Amino acid sequence: MLSIATDTIIFKHYNLINHFMFDKVKDLYKLQKQAKEVKKKLGNLHIEAEIEGVKVTINGEQEVILVEINDNAPIDKKRLGEAITKCFNKAIKKSQQIAADEMKDVMGGMGLGGLLNGNK
Repeated sequence: MLSIATDTIIFKHYNLINHFMFDKVKDLYKLQKQAKEVKKKLGNLHIEAEIEGVKVTINGEQEVILVEINDNAPIDKKRLGEAITKCFNKAIKKSQQIAADEMKDVMGGMGLGGLLNGNK
């Protein structure tokens, strides 16, 4: 049989664990809500890249919005293909950097900023 003092210690320990877990659940909910807001913001953001007369517009979720090929674009199919590929890669890299910056702000606000920088 446990003594009253032992019961009290166990009860206090149990309360501390529950309080800690409840706080973490609240933090996760807050993080999820902020991540949804960032996703919505990124979906409305348009990112453009232009190379050799080829212009690509994507949103922050890396969905293609528009591809334009103007009169300055290479006539040669191989060079045109290369320009299109480079343009898409440039736009995607821009969108990834913007998304990382947005999430860094969210994670930093939660004290988790080091996770995105590879710090533990």
